[in-house]
Amino acid sequence: MPDNKDELKALISSLPYSYKVTTKAMEIRDNYQKMEGKRVSVAGRIMAIRKAGKLIFADVLDSTGKIQAYFEFQGLGEERFNTIKGMSPGDIIGIEGEVFKTTPGEVSIKVEKYAQLAKALRPLPDKWHGIQDTEIRYRKRYLDLIMNYEIRKVFLARSKMISIFRSFLEKEGFIEVETPVIQPLYGGATATPFKTRVNTLDEEDYLRISDELYLKKLIVGGLDKVFEICKDFRNEDVDATHSPEFTMLEWYQAYADYEDAMSLTEKLVSNAVKEMFGSYEITYKEKKISFKPPFGRLKFADSINDVVGKDVLSLDDKELLQVADKHGIKMEKWERNSAHIYDKLLKALVQPKITNPTFIVDYPAGTTTLCRPKRGDPRLIERFEPMVAGVKFGNGYSELNNPIIQRANFEREIEKSKAGDRETEPFDMDFVEAMEHGMPPTAGMGIGIDRLLMVLTDKPSMKEVILFPMEKREKK
Repeated sequence: MPDNKDELKALISSLPYSYKVTTKAMEIRDNYQKMEGKRVSVAGRIMAIRKAGKLIFADVLDSTGKIQAYFEFQGLGEERFNTIKGMSPGDIIGIEGEVFKTTPGEVSIKVEKYAQLAKALRPLPDKWHGIQDTEIRYRKRYLDLIMNYEIRKVFLARSKMISIFRSFLEKEGFIEVETPVIQPLYGGATATPFKTRVNTLDEEDYLRISDELYLKKLIVGGLDKVFEICKDFRNEDVDATHSPEFTMLEWYQAYADYEDAMSLTEKLVSNAVKEMFGSYEITYKEKKISFKPPFGRLKFADSINDVVGKDVLSLDDKELLQVADKHGIKMEKWERNSAHIYDKLLKALVQPKITNPTFIVDYPAGTTTLCRPKRGDPRLIERFEPMVAGVKFGNGYSELNNPIIQRANFEREIEKSKAGDRETEPFDMDFVEAMEHGMPPTAGMGIGIDRLLMVLTDKPSMKEVILFPMEKREKK
């Protein structure tokens, strides 16, 4: 580090604007026999520097991993060699030279030319302990990526999974679309929205909680297979499986039902796991999980009835509350209707017992306003949710396409809201109007990217798979 501010300012001002990189560290290490003796140019961050007389060794970290840089006094000369001595861990450097192995067998680059590309004004965290504070890891993800190389693999896996999903759906004939993030009316789920304001229009709007209703308008418009990978926003919990900002994949397919959606979900997810890991099997929380199709099936009512010893579909709201209370399930005052109680019963009594991918199917009527009734049993709707390792990662159904029933369902949501329910769907007349122009039978599906990736990469929280997860503001 230069001794005074003027020298430091001069050093930083003199740093180059670019650097020609020809090779990555991983390419050199993995293909040493082909690379030996070749002249390469690599750039990265100095993670450690070791001085041994007229030799200096530096570990240089690029986006693919580390490579050792070998600096020799004889080849560089006194001035250039002494400049290297003045560099510190954290500095970014470009190195050029031949690939070789040192006497101990370390793959290295014998540096003939180098250029300092950035000066670290703050020290890196201790290399032996890394960053132990998880809040710092999340707030300063750049340090996490520098010090914890394994975390890079998580986000490379995230990118790969999304790419696989996109490619798979395109091969299935789907087209990718974009729908509004700022919406005059939120809908497509039951959740508390974030409010915003559009000053030019002088109106209050919302950040979307789902893109479902807009995508179904496209189905009405004649786009038979559509999907979107998007950010959704729900002003709710921040915990291991919830984030106010999260990523969804949603798709809708005309002339299909929930059986078709389950089949496509099964193929999409199992294919992604196989492509990412070379096998259908993964490990999550020390449990072996197989994504080999077919996935399991479990009827919603049967799964709960087996635990509580009663037919939950025959119980009214008061009786369902008694069942929840008996099993220690707390219900808020505003949640005291069957839709919320069913959800919590499933979450507490069934979900934790599921290991391998399983579709929970045929939910009770009233648990969503947007789903078609079950053929042959009006007590149910044709809805399913995929779960794995106790984690729910999606929601799909045969989409309701009857505008008369849709209008009635929205009106019931208004009554629930008046009764104190905080999570209801608003009456979206624009969507009903679109449906009144004729909507074909349709299947729809939404997958939570963050939750699924959390399981696939064996992480305990969604925050581990979101680059910059929401955290309470740091006090400066």
